Amino acid sequence: QLQLVESGGGLVQPGGSLRLSCVASGFTLDYRVIGWFRQAPGKEREAVSCMSHSGGRIEYADSVKDRFTISRDNAENAVYLLMSNLKPEDTSLYFCAARRNMFGLCRLDSAEYDIWGQGTQVTVSS
Repeated sequence: QLQLVESGGGLVQPGGSLRLSCVASGFTLDYRVIGWFRQAPGKEREAVSCMSHSGGRIEYADSVKDRFTISRDNAENAVYLLMSNLKPEDTSLYFCAARRNMFGLCRLDSAEYDIWGQGTQVTVSS
């Protein structure tokens, strides 16, 4: 099975930080584009960030740019999302996702990703 499992979510106060992890099993991330997405109740899924297979190309949604940082560790077969200065509007179920190599690129388009995790809940509230 091709699986991604997220962890690290929880309840944090506005302005706080949280680090999400996503571990792959059944496949390796070496030649995969990775991405983070989120979905709040009643809202459409939206892209957060993505990274090319080599890590050379990174994209962020405007809503999280300068606050969130995506990274990967192929040796651990894992993806991470460091979230800082969290806001209530960041409250969502966060998903990691992967797709085949995009020739050194990545795009913030959920339709292009075919392997998805179950999600980890992030709640930002005082």
